Amino acid sequence: MSRLSLFNSPLLLGFDQFERALDRVSKAASDGYPPYNVEQTGENALRITLAVAGFGGDDLSVQVEDRQLVVRGKQTEEHDRVYLHRGIAARQFQRSFVLADGIEVSGAALDNGLLHIDLIRHVPEGHVQTIAISTPRSRPQTINATTAEVNGKPPTAAQKG
Repeated sequence: MSRLSLFNSPLLLGFDQFERALDRVSKAASDGYPPYNVEQTGENALRITLAVAGFGGDDLSVQVEDRQLVVRGKQTEEHDRVYLHRGIAARQFQRSFVLADGIEVSGAALDNGLLHIDLIRHVPEGHVQTIAISTPRSRPQTINATTAEVNGKPPTAAQKG
């Protein structure tokens, strides 16, 4: 069975990576643990904050894999503790965020059970590129340096001088 593509228009060339990103987002959004916030901290700065109560710095990893920010947590079990009630989740997790082009992780910090991940967006400068159009009359001339022929013909007076 073929799948209908959002970007199947012939006017949208090279947008395959967006479709793959949408697929990753839909897969990553299924689990709600741990809860998180995304906030704008500046004109080109973002912060993701995850509630990771009970996790220490050694229990967490933050990595960028194929334009995807992946946060993993796994606590080591302490067998010498006896809990009468255990209400703080200690399960392992993996939370993924798809990063757009130009978004980079600038740092991460753990503070009072909250993992803060700072992101910065590099805004590319716009530029205009003019493409030369060749026609049969405007083809570049080839010059044979040994015989001074231009396009296989002896040079004219204007070409010599």
